[in-house]
Amino acid sequence: MKIENRKKLGDVLKEYKEKNTDNKYKPVAVGRYGIRKREDIYSKELAKDYSKNKLIYKNTLTVGMGSKQIDIGILTEDEIYAVSPAYHTFRINNIDANYLRYCLDARNADMSERFMIASARQGKSVDFKKMLEYEIPVYSESDTQTILYNLSKIENIILNLDSQLEKMELLVKSRFIEMFGDPVENEKGWEMIPLSELGTCKNGMNFASDEDGIEIAYLGVGDFKDNSRIDGVSGLSQISLNTMPSEEYLLKDEDIVFVRSNGSKELVGRCLAVYPGNEKLTFSGFCIRWRKNSDKVMTDFLLQVLKTENVRILMRGRGANIQNLNQQILGKLMIPVPNMALQQSFVEFVGAIDKSKLAIYKIKKHVLGRRLAT
Repeated sequence: MKIENRKKLGDVLKEYKEKNTDNKYKPVAVGRYGIRKREDIYSKELAKDYSKNKLIYKNTLTVGMGSKQIDIGILTEDEIYAVSPAYHTFRINNIDANYLRYCLDARNADMSERFMIASARQGKSVDFKKMLEYEIPVYSESDTQTILYNLSKIENIILNLDSQLEKMELLVKSRFIEMFGDPVENEKGWEMIPLSELGTCKNGMNFASDEDGIEIAYLGVGDFKDNSRIDGVSGLSQISLNTMPSEEYLLKDEDIVFVRSNGSKELVGRCLAVYPGNEKLTFSGFCIRWRKNSDKVMTDFLLQVLKTENVRILMRGRGANIQNLNQQILGKLMIPVPNMALQQSFVEFVGAIDKSKLAIYKIKKHVLGRRLAT
């Protein structure tokens, strides 16, 4: 398809500021997954008064600064919501809102590199003056509709792949319960051992923004997502430090890392296993590393124990907004220890599922590549 011309974002966007003064409209959050209802992210509302929030409508763009990239949310439904006053809100004119959403999603990495600037909020903010000078391709109406049709088909493929991955996760969970029962209730009578007797814990590093000299990969809360394991360091961010961290702050194969602190209670205790191989990898101060020193449990078995809902409930801390997990809470968790043959059988089952998931991830990566190239 031939690009008809290029337009600056400032030609199709006009900033507006309209507040939720009567506190009438429900707040939503904007992040890397677009616009999401707060109840889909947080276990409870963080405030009751949203009268200072900004209103967003159908065919509007909301932009803010995330931890790693620009947060972009385009509302295409005929709804009215409220967003944090920290966001910038724009009306979309003379361009299809769905096309603009695909266009900005595909260019977010480039835009983030160009327009992120140092500031107090999360260490960075967006240079909106320069961002509005950014040019995007514009096609004829018929070509735009063809692009949107093709992209919607690609999104349906991605949704189907995600559905398959979710079913595999449920299959692993159901097999675990079938073989071992609930790890807290322990209705099958397994030997129970405190986690502190099976390994040791270490809090992560606190990084200073003015350090420089040594580049090293690091694992942060944003890398957990729905992952159960991370192999290598290629998909992780780099941090600059004055000196190389000591060995106790470097992750090793089969280490399990937990989210220690987060504004969302539901995320506290989320965990994954890391396999950095020979690469050097450190971890954030918002995390806790657990390292096995016993041959009584296998890592994939233990990981599933720690991911069960009743164990997650035991890990969640108390407090108003920021929730915390600590080494004492982790150490007191009682872990069921079935015989090694049963653990091995479960681990082999997980390995077979992981191979199937890897094949789906490869297909999904290819499909995502097609979407970004469209």
